[in-house]
Amino acid sequence: MTEPTVLTGLLKLTRSATASVDALMARAIGCVRDLVSENGAVNPDFLDREQTAAHGLAWLATCAEALRQMQQWAERLEGKGRFGKVEQLIHQIAFGEYLSQIVGGIPMSQHEIVRPWDLGLSPEDLQDALSPDVLVLTRKGNSQCARMRLVELIRTMNGDIVFGATGLDGELEMIREQFRRFARDRIE
Repeated sequence: MTEPTVLTGLLKLTRSATASVDALMARAIGCVRDLVSENGAVNPDFLDREQTAAHGLAWLATCAEALRQMQQWAERLEGKGRFGKVEQLIHQIAFGEYLSQIVGGIPMSQHEIVRPWDLGLSPEDLQDALSPDVLVLTRKGNSQCARMRLVELIRTMNGDIVFGATGLDGELEMIREQFRRFARDRIE
């Protein structure tokens, strides 16, 4: 038997995972604050010494915000009845990948990966963040099956400039379309 391509209860899973990441983010802020502060103020020498942790915290914050924005996008589309298979797979794959990076290591450059413990997080902090929903998404969200199905769906959208609903309002869609026409007519 094959697994379903889109996970059952996807928006509930991702909503729960977002809350878990937010809790981990709050803990990471506290840990990095402890590493770089002295008497309640940032110590420049400590910050220099712990620049990997500080830089890594910024990357973790970026990933957490990306997941929050993805969740808001998905919920807006769901509310409008426009959260189709393409959008669901984009959402699921993004969550699967970002959560896997948050748990296993976020690439900050080609040569530098920040791991949870680089931020001062303990195994217990990480375990608390690994809710059952996070585990489902890290194991099955960005699966080969999901990626292959997304590619199949995209291939049926011959010539579309974007794949899936953007969630932009009508005015922004009009502007995007004008830029697309300009690029097609003047640049291609």
